[in-house]
Amino acid sequence: MGFQLAACAEMLWQDKPIHWRAARLHEMGFGVGLWNWPAWDLDALEATGANFTIMNGYLEGRLADQEGAELLLKSARETAQIGKRLGVDRLNLHGTGLGDMGLPIQQLAHVAPGMWQRARDTLHRICDMAEEEGVVFTLENLNLREHPGCPFNSTTDVLNLVSTVDRPQLRINLDLYHTQIGEGDVIRHAEACLPWVGEIQVADNPGRCEPGTGEMNWPMIARALDALGYQGPIGMEAFAKDKPEDALEAFRAAFTL
Repeated sequence: MGFQLAACAEMLWQDKPIHWRAARLHEMGFGVGLWNWPAWDLDALEATGANFTIMNGYLEGRLADQEGAELLLKSARETAQIGKRLGVDRLNLHGTGLGDMGLPIQQLAHVAPGMWQRARDTLHRICDMAEEEGVVFTLENLNLREHPGCPFNSTTDVLNLVSTVDRPQLRINLDLYHTQIGEGDVIRHAEACLPWVGEIQVADNPGRCEPGTGEMNWPMIARALDALGYQGPIGMEAFAKDKPEDALEAFRAAFTL
């Protein structure tokens, strides 16, 4: 059947309304990824008929402290209602709340040992809520070059948390762009994460544009994912180097086997 391809609407056609972008992606045969929802026209997004594959699953909160966990649970439950309204497949989380330019609102120099258990406890609470609401959350890896001070950022950290929680309501949003910058060895990381992956996201490095604009060998990565048995969603979370339509066709070509 091949991969299910999607793209982040908020990074393409940035001079157009979000519902126009979603409709254009749907017209071109792609699923639609979204970020935060409060400024959107939800009625217009619903009317596009698009398949919304992923959306930011919270507006505030943190995994590893009590106050942050309460904020996260409240925000995630509210966002779950929006996700259900739009039919979003997965709601995305990070190790901590992100502010302007993706910078953590509270930066940490290191993660203390006790924070790991608190993060797992919070994720179990997220899973309890997700089971009640009938939704699925993902936890995304990030790179520290662009997101300094973000706890639980690495691919290895995210795998540790999601695999030890090990519940169907929590999957990995494996962002190979962040893996490449932070750790490299993307195929072996993908293989290790695969049993828990809900979605794979891609962008080339350097530049965070479409496949074929940087150093990463996307046809080889696509063949490796196929050989590993992955046939799930792959989302292009990337800017277009030139025309968005050309970027999307380059993405499609890289992941068409």
